[in-house]
Order: sequence, then structure tokens, then C-alpha cells
Amino acid sequence: MSASLKAEMLAEALPYIRRFAGKTVVVKYGGNALAGTSGHDPLALFAEDIVMMRLVGMRPVVVHGGGPQISALMKRLGKEPEFVNGLRVTDAETVEIARMVLKGQVNPQLVAAINVHGNYAVGVSGVDGGLIRAHARSPELGFVGDVTAINPEVINGLLDNEFIPVIATIGCDEAGQAYNINADTAAGAIAEALDAEKLIYLTDIEGLRRDVNDAATLIRQTTADELDSLVDDGTIAGGMIPKISSCTHAVRNGVNGGHILDGRVAHVLLLELFTDAGIGTMITHAGATPAGNTYAANTQAGMTRAGADQ
Repeated sequence: MSASLKAEMLAEALPYIRRFAGKTVVVKYGGNALAGTSGHDPLALFAEDIVMMRLVGMRPVVVHGGGPQISALMKRLGKEPEFVNGLRVTDAETVEIARMVLKGQVNPQLVAAINVHGNYAVGVSGVDGGLIRAHARSPELGFVGDVTAINPEVINGLLDNEFIPVIATIGCDEAGQAYNINADTAAGAIAEALDAEKLIYLTDIEGLRRDVNDAATLIRQTTADELDSLVDDGTIAGGMIPKISSCTHAVRNGVNGGHILDGRVAHVLLLELFTDAGIGTMITHAGATPAGNTYAANTQAGMTRAGADQ
């Protein structure tokens, strides 16, 4: 890449850096995104993006899952994972497995990767400081929790001291009972509690498609209302439902934009936040984008997306 092209890219990023300075951005890093590709180390590049966001004045908050890692340990221990509407059925033994994986494996991995670049990241769980309060969702799911309250003081205290919070989504009730919280749901609740500018989900798909088997139907920009329709007609199903539900709720309750991105793509956060074209799917509140523009070509979609961010 020539020096002049690098300079052009930095100049393109400048208005976005100015726009997002001082803004809180919640990034949900899914366990599937850790899989990466053979071409690069996804965790190392994710850490670089998060640190870059911090260094240009943003306030990133990382919320992580660990579904594949939890399932792998369950199988090693002779337990078969079971899901209902995308949520893991969690008995007493499984909630302990989830705690071991999220707090003992995934959280330290993320914190260590970020701190290669400086002493920025601090790992916490939803139990710390009453960060995530929860109660049981249903007897069918066992110790799966619904979020009842978020304590933003824990997170804001870290952000105000220029740290990057890295949050494992184990919550508890008033009696101290631990619950496995779906990380997508937790990320949405945290974004709302922080009045975040953006809520970004990193997963193992490039974005939302109208036809899951046709890459040409990638939705570049859409609204919460349209996503409701896609859930109702079955286009969006399974494990994607908690992600979409939390995202649509967040953009209807103060979060300015939601994004679904492929965390396996090198520097995907920087491509989405600091370029005109962006990458993946952006979700806004109802009325932000006419339905006819959903399948705009990349250039046109980029113009629309940039305008929405200005």
C-alpha cells in the first residue's frame, strides 16, 4: 500500500474519529468469532481494534460470550448441550461450567490480548459490584437468567479511569444465585444502561441475509421494524433471535445504531466505524431507511451509512 493511499484512508477516518470521540461503544465478542480463519489471528486483531478505538477517544466496552467453549467443555465432561430458541438449557452443573469457561478461560484471554498493547483492559463479571442482576427466565431453561438491572457505576468507574471493561456475562440475583446470561441479551441491556452510541455484535457471519443461503441478499442497512417482520416470518430464527431481539430493543431505547459484523474479518471494527462504505449490517430505529434501499449496492449503501453516522 502506497503512502498516499494510507494518508487518504486516515483522512477518510477523521470525521468519524471526531464524531465518536467521547462516545461509549459496546462490542459483543462472540465465542464463534474466536474461531477466526487460517489467514490471521482474530483475537490479536480484535485487540488492536479495541485499543485503537480507545486511543482515538472512544469509550469501548467489551461484552463476551463463550458458547462454543462452554459446549466443548460440557461434552468433555459427558454432558450434551441442549438449546431452546437459541438459549442454553442450564442446570446447576452447567452454570458452574459456564462460570469456569467465561471467567476462567475466555475473559482472561481477551484481557491479556488487549493488554499486550498497554495496561488498558480490566476483566469483570456480571456478579462483580452487582453489575448484572437477574432472575430465572423459566423452569424449562433452569439457571438461565433474564436481566433485571444493570449497575452502570461499575462500568463507568472503569471508563472514567480510562480502562476498557471486559465483561463476562454471569449474573446473580439478590440471594447470590448465579445465572447464565445470554451474552447478546446482556450486551443490549448494558448498551442501554450506558446510553451507548453504538452496539456492535461480532460473530461468524458477514451480516444478516434475507436468504440465509444466498450471500447476494446481505442486508447492508435495515430498521428495527423490518427485523421484527423477518423474525415473524421465520427468516431470522434459532440462535440469531436473542441477538436481534436485544439489538432492536436497544435502538428503540436510546442506542443510536446496532451493527452485526463478521468478527473473523481482519480489523472489521475499524472498517465499520471509520470508513464510508462500512461492512456488515447496520440497524437503526424505525423510519431511518426506506425498505427499498435495503439492497443498495455497496457504494450507495456506504453513502447512506455514512450519512446516518454523521
